[in-house]
Parts: sequence; structure tokens; C-alpha cells
Amino acid sequence: MWKSRLKAIFEAADPRVCTAFWLFGSLVNNVLYVIILSAALDLVGPDVPKGVVLLAEVMPSFLTKLCAPYFIHLLPYSVRVLLFSALSATGMLLVALTPTYTDGGTIATKMAGVVLASLSSGGGELSFLGLTHYYGHFSLASWGSGTGGAGLVGAGLYSLATTTFGLSVQKTLLASALFPIIMLVSFFVVLPRSPLKSKIVVVKANEPNSAPRTRRSVSSSIEEGPLLDPLLGEQDEGGFLDESDPRKEVLSSSSTRPWYTTFLQNLRRARGLFFP
Repeated sequence: MWKSRLKAIFEAADPRVCTAFWLFGSLVNNVLYVIILSAALDLVGPDVPKGVVLLAEVMPSFLTKLCAPYFIHLLPYSVRVLLFSALSATGMLLVALTPTYTDGGTIATKMAGVVLASLSSGGGELSFLGLTHYYGHFSLASWGSGTGGAGLVGAGLYSLATTTFGLSVQKTLLASALFPIIMLVSFFVVLPRSPLKSKIVVVKANEPNSAPRTRRSVSSSIEEGPLLDPLLGEQDEGGFLDESDPRKEVLSSSSTRPWYTTFLQNLRRARGLFFP
């Protein structure tokens, strides 16, 4: 009985989607985070607090997750994956190729590499979680499983390389710089692109050929009668916004604002999550 139920649950799961998102969550986006923390003592030495590595690893990722959602949608997913792969590889190369503190290497250079890897991790988490929208709930479950396995995989690989195989910290970190290649392979080879392309085609097909679509043009192109306003949760008898409704002025003016004005406004709204 339980076998049939389990089979029915996973019947609609695409192995390629599950594999790609598991790799996104583990070997691609979070394993470098774990490896850097595992190598914290070797990066800064015994005289520098290990919290320096943790701060350089956490803060850039946190700020990316706080600010990037307001503008990251302007970049296509393929461009984001290339960008995050470059950031991760560059960061790990900086950390690996900088001489150790005993050989006169500067901790600041290593921390710059950690910051780059952290930026890639924060942006990757935003992008890959948004990508699950196109691939269903199995992609989200695979992503969650991958992030959980990243701790075991990262710490296990670092311990295995430095203790069992006797590799130096520098060689281990240098080998870790190859992990971003898995991100490229997972996105451009393993992951089926048809769901993403079909969504893009649908969005483009719904857009008019002339100017960018405004709230007023949407209401004029739909003839089903009164609709719910998705922002205000109310019904407008004259479409989304009636001609006499003062909210129309506010929304039309917001669509012509520069992007940085909207970004600063959203950032002020997000501040309320931390400082009520």
C-alpha cells in the first residue's frame, strides 16, 4: 500500500528538474559557504577572531537578499547564473591563491574573496527560489533537500580532502573553485528549459505591441466585467480604476518614476520588518 502511495506522489516528478534543483541547493549555492566556514581557522590564523570570516560570509548575502528582490528581475536567469558562477569562482580563487598568513598573505584579500562568494550565494538563493515558480513543488522540495545536504557535503568534503587525502588547505580551496561549473551544467544542460521559455512566451504574447502595459491598458483589454484590484483588494465598477478614482493618479505616476525612486521606497518599507 505505502509503495503505491509513494509512487503516486512522485509520479509527476521530473528527474532532471529534481536533480538540477538539488544541485542548485547543495553543490552550487551553499556548499562553498560551508567550506569557507570549515576553513575559517586556516584562513585567518589563531590570532584573528573567527567571527571575521563569519561576518564577511553572512553580511553581503544578507544585504543582497534585502535589496536585490527590487531589481534583480531585470536580469534574465541565464545572465544571473553566469554572473553568480563568475563571482563564486573569482571569490574562491582569491581565497585559495592568496598566501597564508604565515607567508605574509593579507587577510583582507581573503576576506574580499569570501565577500564575493557570499554575494553569489545570496543572489543565487533569490534566483533559484524564484525559478521554482516555473517548475512546480518538486523543484522546491529538491532545493530544500539540497540546502540541507550542503552542510554534510561541504564539511565532509573539506575534512576528507585535508585529513584522509592529505591535501593542503590551498589545494582544497582551489579545487572548490570548480564547483561553479556545476551551476552552469545544472542550468544549461540538466535543467529542462521549456517551462521557463513557455512562461516567457506567454508573458510576451499578452503584452501590446505599442507602449509598455499600464494598469489602464490591462483593464481595457479585458472584457469580463468588474475585476478585483490585486493591490487594494477592492472591486472597481469601471474597470481596475475608475476615471474619477484618485488612486489612478498615484499608480500612473508610480509607473513613470525612475527605478531608483521605487527601490528606495521599497527599501523604506522593508525597514519596518526590522524596526517597527
